[in-house]
Amino acid sequence: MIVPKSAAPVADPSIALSVEEKFKIEPDKPDIEHVQVEDDPRAWSTARKNLVLFIVASASLIAGLAANIYNPAITKIEADLHTSSGQISLSLSLFILLQGSVPLIWTAISEIEGRKIVYLLSILISIVGCIVAAEAKSIEVLIAARCLQAIGSSAVISIGAATLADIYDPSERGTMMGVYYAAPLLGPALGPIIGGVLTQVLSWRATFWFLVIFMSMCLALFALFFKDTFRRERSLTYQTVLHHHQARAALEASKRSSTSTIVEALGEVKDGDVKSEKEDLESANPGPRPHPIKEVRLKLTDVNPFPPLLLVLRRWNNLATLTASGFIYGFSYCISYTCARTLELKYNYNALQTGLVLLSYGVGSIGGSILGGRWSDHVLKKLRAAHDGQGPPELRLQSIKPVMFLLPLPVIAYAWLAQEHVHVASLCAALFFAGFFSIWIYSSTLAYIVDANMGRSSAAVATNSCFRGTTAFLFAEVAVPLQGSIGDGGLYTLWTGLLVLCELLLLLVLYKGGMWREKAEVREREAAESEDSAMAVKK
Repeated sequence: MIVPKSAAPVADPSIALSVEEKFKIEPDKPDIEHVQVEDDPRAWSTARKNLVLFIVASASLIAGLAANIYNPAITKIEADLHTSSGQISLSLSLFILLQGSVPLIWTAISEIEGRKIVYLLSILISIVGCIVAAEAKSIEVLIAARCLQAIGSSAVISIGAATLADIYDPSERGTMMGVYYAAPLLGPALGPIIGGVLTQVLSWRATFWFLVIFMSMCLALFALFFKDTFRRERSLTYQTVLHHHQARAALEASKRSSTSTIVEALGEVKDGDVKSEKEDLESANPGPRPHPIKEVRLKLTDVNPFPPLLLVLRRWNNLATLTASGFIYGFSYCISYTCARTLELKYNYNALQTGLVLLSYGVGSIGGSILGGRWSDHVLKKLRAAHDGQGPPELRLQSIKPVMFLLPLPVIAYAWLAQEHVHVASLCAALFFAGFFSIWIYSSTLAYIVDANMGRSSAAVATNSCFRGTTAFLFAEVAVPLQGSIGDGGLYTLWTGLLVLCELLLLLVLYKGGMWREKAEVREREAAESEDSAMAVKK
């Protein structure tokens, strides 16, 4: 059979539109975060939302506790397992690195199976790690167990923020992100105290059994009371995959329609030949014209975590914000770690006394997280009200401008108070305000990252976690050598300069971020169109 060239299939032009473009050009269609879904989590009652927030926030304590609870027992672990300080440091830095990078994988799984299964599986892995650590007879086993703990505890940090994005509108997110992030900040504050008490009264192994009990309670809460908040219709990854399947189905239908027209054009051929041609075509293209595809089953290849990560990083507004928030988190980890050494070596404090002093930093951080989140929501609502309820996500960053002038002051104060071994009361005051102002800024940047990446909130938060883990790992490795060579005064004078640079980056995002984001969105839509056109030509 000869097929005329004019009968080549022509793709429907509408399929060349990307998902993001369709949401933008159809005036009656909401943005992807407000697509109609069954059992809309944002329509849940306040009590139900508060229950979700309580469960997720409680579980987020796992990460901070697991990272810090056994620090007061380091000397006893070294003696019991006959290990070196270098191996102990490796167990700490590997924990931080894995806790920051593994969320990329958990995010990908949550795009396929939903949030709940990720919570259950990750906490179960962390429980296994704690049990192995509690029974470890060598440092190698302990390091491996700590890695399991890091892999398991890492999920809540990234998926937790995405869960809040599932149930709260942008106008509420700052407040709820602040409440949520206050919980993991309790870990570094309470961890040394709990670890110190358990180590002195029982043994260092008791710290891991404590974690087993706490994690088991969180696991029960998720299993019994948590209902999944993920709705794939609001996932940009899912919508993109669905769009591609629809495009392929439309092209196949167009191709079949064209071949059917060819058969009709062969009517002048004798009946036997026509029947033969029709049978051949029907055998090659069996079945009726396919119905529009309503849903697809995602595969792991569809949710490869690295393409979304690259898309997040290709936006200059994201890159600048992630760099700033990563350094702020690195500062938080560095000051907690080096302050503990200063108190033990220069103030001759025991583990419990050290934990009580560090509590001042934790309390300041919690206050900054809660109040900073509420203030960012207030500022965002006020500015959007002045613009008829509209406004870009960058408006949220207006809330951190007053704090930017205040953050360097307690940091430089701590630098020389610690260097000169001034009374511990002044040290506590500097720690409190350093934690308060730094986390005030951090909570707002976390909310901005979610707002500025609609449909990719979990990928954006996982990328943020990766930045945090990487910077914390680097500063964990260099903090002690720098402290030994230039002292607390030099180290935190350096940190003051770095934090000022971070603030300048955030100011740049405030004034230029909207333009960068819009250009990136246009570039991504054009890339989607090009991909669809290439697929049409291939077909």
